[in-house]
Amino acid sequence: MSSLSISQRGIQMPASPIRKLVPFAEKAKENGIHVYHLNIGQPDIETPPAAMDAVRHNHMRVLEYSHSAGNESYRRKLAGYYNGIGIDVNHEEILITTGGSEAIFFSFLACLNPGDEIIIPEPFYANYNGFAIEAGVKVVPVPSSIKDGFALPPVSDFEKLITDKTKAIVLCNPNNPTGYLYSADEMTTLRDIILKYNLYLMADEAYREFCYGGTHISAMTLKGAENNVILTDTISKRYSACGARMGALVTKNKEVMETVLKFAQARLSPPGFAQILGEAATELPSDYFDGTRAEYKNRRDTLVGRLNAMEGVYCPNPGGAFYAMASLPVEDAEDFCKWLLEEFSYKNQTLMMAPAPGFYATPGLGKNEVRLAYVLNTSEIEKAMDCLQEALKVYPKKPAKLV
Repeated sequence: MSSLSISQRGIQMPASPIRKLVPFAEKAKENGIHVYHLNIGQPDIETPPAAMDAVRHNHMRVLEYSHSAGNESYRRKLAGYYNGIGIDVNHEEILITTGGSEAIFFSFLACLNPGDEIIIPEPFYANYNGFAIEAGVKVVPVPSSIKDGFALPPVSDFEKLITDKTKAIVLCNPNNPTGYLYSADEMTTLRDIILKYNLYLMADEAYREFCYGGTHISAMTLKGAENNVILTDTISKRYSACGARMGALVTKNKEVMETVLKFAQARLSPPGFAQILGEAATELPSDYFDGTRAEYKNRRDTLVGRLNAMEGVYCPNPGGAFYAMASLPVEDAEDFCKWLLEEFSYKNQTLMMAPAPGFYATPGLGKNEVRLAYVLNTSEIEKAMDCLQEALKVYPKKPAKLV
């Protein structure tokens, strides 16, 4: 009898670069070290009380299954939210998912066959790798560079990667992990590519409310590409409700929506209480995001200013989301981030960052880069930057010369 074994899919499934250093952070805390968590996009901003109260004060007697596409009342109100920001959809073009993650995974399952290829500008949200492995899909990276702030690569860079197996381009806008906000010209470029080669554009717009100085151009507004675009969304970041696990898949492509619904039926329904929370959130005043956006911009300015004032550090100014990518004067960011948690402390404090190589698919890229999430208040960001500044002075594995 052969021994039990793990699937190839399980073996290939990558560990999260965002969470893989958690054991080291836990050990540091056990040793009495305060850890500033800049590694993960978990905001400290309060979830809207009105949305939380809708759950607390609900009087349902049975927590029952909803429609597999989500409660119609929620989908109708969500359609109103989208229409209010210039995205023309109705409730039948929206399917509620268990987090944005399920929306992305469903789009892969519905539109791609095993062995198909998707092109993604790198660095990219690391979990796209995991979803691709689950769906049997190959990620083909098109590199962007910290030198130009991670702008969209040229059309020629995309075209030389397109084969008969290419079925989609995946884009996160504003971007996680870089914070880059794609311009109207860049979005038009993507539209022209997907129409020329008849590809899907799978647009992850989880951070659309958080743009600083630029305008968010939704893929759903690209004229002539309505049938090619699949929008994936979530309330996790928008309303600081990561634990709700409430997302949405939005598309005008009826065949895609009918297919996605079959996958949604197989998992029965999205979470009930979270739909109540999400529906209540759609009724928040139109100026709700003004204060949150201003707070994140202040945090961004604090973080980026401190980083660029450090010798050998470079951080482009992100246009949106709440992430920044920085290059450090170290040879191996993963080793440095681990060292911060295992061996370093300043005033009994240290910080946790996400090593950037986990956001790249091309070996060797991002080796001296890190992602920082400015999800803490400015006072804590200042203290975390004090730790980083001191750490870079004493880190024993610095390169011979600053890069």
